[in-house]
Amino acid sequence: MSFRATVLTLYPEMFPGTLGQALAGKALARGDWSLEAVQIRDYATDKHRSVDDTPAGGGAGMVMRADVVAAALDASCDEADPRPRLLMSPRGKPLTQARVRDLAAGPGAVIVCGRFEGVDQRVIDGRGLEEVSIGDYVLSGGEVAAQVLLDAVIRLLPGVMGNAQSGDTESFEGNLLEPPHYTRPAEWEGRTIPEVLTSGNHAKIDEWRREEAEKLTRERRPDLLGG
Repeated sequence: MSFRATVLTLYPEMFPGTLGQALAGKALARGDWSLEAVQIRDYATDKHRSVDDTPAGGGAGMVMRADVVAAALDASCDEADPRPRLLMSPRGKPLTQARVRDLAAGPGAVIVCGRFEGVDQRVIDGRGLEEVSIGDYVLSGGEVAAQVLLDAVIRLLPGVMGNAQSGDTESFEGNLLEPPHYTRPAEWEGRTIPEVLTSGNHAKIDEWRREEAEKLTRERRPDLLGG
């Protein structure tokens, strides 16, 4: 069974978006994964098709209504659906490569794209939504974040990448950033490829790459090393 993604959004026309191009788009065309974009507004019950209301207790902005989001969720996946239910949210747990691999190994995901000031907490609790963040910043909505998450997952599905080993040596695998990469020409603007990379000594090359990865990680992301 292919990976199934169901995205609940106020802007279904934003999908597949970037996911319809390159590796993800080719995989979508092949049927390696499927995508359904659900219009949350279709589950509003009043004549204005309202999906939001003023925050209880006062404050700026609007909040997405629990009843409308829950109705959209219930119509899109039942209790027997094994897929995790995710809410793209800046207050969620940071998305990691380990979580991406877990998702890629599963049956798919149901993703709610938040808007406005957020989603009523009662639907988050009542429908078991797992809040996921793609970084310490705020976007206009969860749609771009959902595409980021899905792109990261889809490229790890079997057969999507031409060289499956590519995913094993990337940044965040083994808690390290990637080492520098080089290709032809051998010299460019007076800069040459490190001699070890053209030596043919694969043991030395592996050692160099490991040392460079550790050096970069210490400089840029010491948190990955527990520092």
